[in-house]
Amino acid sequence: MVSRALSQTQPLEFRAPVAAPGMRIGLLGGSFNPAHEAHRAISLAALKRLGLDRVWWLVTAGNPLKDRAGLPPVTKRVRDARRIANHKRIVVTGFDGGTGSPYTVDLLMALKQRFPGVHFVWLMGADNLAGIHRWKDWPEIFDLVPVAVLDRPGYRLKARASKAAHRFAFAYVDESDAGGLALRRPPAWTVLTHRLSGLSSTALREIVAESD
Repeated sequence: MVSRALSQTQPLEFRAPVAAPGMRIGLLGGSFNPAHEAHRAISLAALKRLGLDRVWWLVTAGNPLKDRAGLPPVTKRVRDARRIANHKRIVVTGFDGGTGSPYTVDLLMALKQRFPGVHFVWLMGADNLAGIHRWKDWPEIFDLVPVAVLDRPGYRLKARASKAAHRFAFAYVDESDAGGLALRRPPAWTVLTHRLSGLSSTALREIVAESD
């Protein structure tokens, strides 16, 4: 059975993506303020290296650990992100699992319940792994789904030295075996090396501000 949207009356930007049991789907969450080519690059790397069928960009209402003042509406950020993604296997959505919660752990629980039989992998940059111990119920994230960490400039050593890396050292999967990560029982995580980009949403916002 294929899972569909809660209601066709929902705005397109908030509708649940379509997924069938057995699919391997990478989840890249964030505010995407704005989305940029580095998001696309790590998504393409994950699709290839992890053997994924799709990558979903989950555009959130905002990061609970950051100031959300001045953050553009989700609908605008979804539309802008779709222009950047521009790939048939990258799906951009503002769907929050119906939870209304800003926390990753709540979203993952909702997605696993809504899409039984789908093999999800949480995708994150190495900078996020370095600070994930500040996230709500962060160990549960590793217990819910496999995690793939995409290398980021200047964060490789910080990520390896993080609290999460030490706590889940027993569950580390060498990247040479990452192709089967989506099918592994969590906790299971890996670090993927790839062509690095120094692009960041913060830097892009600063460039736009300076040009105004």
